Amino acid sequence: MARKVNKAGFDLVKHFEGFYTKAYTCPAGVWTIGYGHTKGVKRGDTVTLDEAEQLLEADLDAAGAEVERLVRVPLKDNQYAALVSFVFNAGSGNFAASTLRKKLNAGGYDDVPVELARWVKATDPKTGQKRTLAGLVRRRAAEGELWLSAEPGRFVNSSIMPQEVSR
Repeated sequence: MARKVNKAGFDLVKHFEGFYTKAYTCPAGVWTIGYGHTKGVKRGDTVTLDEAEQLLEADLDAAGAEVERLVRVPLKDNQYAALVSFVFNAGSGNFAASTLRKKLNAGGYDDVPVELARWVKATDPKTGQKRTLAGLVRRRAAEGELWLSAEPGRFVNSSIMPQEVSR
């Protein structure tokens, strides 16, 4: 049986994605619905809360499968959850090519929060330029905190805020 993301990871993604019953374009210009679901979404689509949670579970399972495929070192549950959130948001191709993954697979567990914090830019669909998004800064900090919370005695700051998008 494939590994499932834990409640902390599921809740982190829900928090940062927010719930949207109607399709909208995210800051990167991608049609999105529910809790960050993008596959096959188009203008005018709608979703119920139950449907959105089912889509999110399937999306996180897919992201988790990529984490399992690409990571060669053991992960604690919160470490796995932090990486699933990252892969769900940034994409498995970005994770596969990242310094984050290379350092982690070389045993650099302590490098992960710093590397996560580098992934805070999105391409503006209007200008084609990369820009830092405050919501991504907060999300990466929360993922880093979740990663660190896998270690006993580490402080975790729960004052996280969702990313900003127009509804």
